[in-house]
Amino acid sequence: MTKRMIIAALALGGVGLATYLAMYKLGMIGTIACGTGGCETVQMSKWATFLGLPVAVWGVFFYVALFLVALLGTMERWVDAPWVSHALLGLTGWGVVFSAWLTYLELYVINAICRFCVVSAILVAVTFLVSVFEWRARPRVAES
Repeated sequence: MTKRMIIAALALGGVGLATYLAMYKLGMIGTIACGTGGCETVQMSKWATFLGLPVAVWGVFFYVALFLVALLGTMERWVDAPWVSHALLGLTGWGVVFSAWLTYLELYVINAICRFCVVSAILVAVTFLVSVFEWRARPRVAES
């Protein structure tokens, strides 16, 4: 259960980070505190929108879903439920793939690095690793 708590805490940090980027992209805050200009370049690129929504908004949805699944997994009712481990592994696996794609775009297409995006990619990678350890440690039902 401790691994699920770690995932929930990391996801909560991701919610804050993605919300900050989403607020900038949606024009709710005027400037982004990046320091290099790379964040603005990435956020204003055509790649900052996916299926009609800003990528940062998708990030908020992702991190909220991850937080909720991890939090539910700490409740007594679902501590031993295999779906929690599978959902955490699936969500974070998808997050790693999507973050890898976005990092590729930053490096080779947009030619700018967003520090916040790098932090998000690291958060996703760490949550994936913790999810793998959590999945491997889950209780197994003896096969007959």
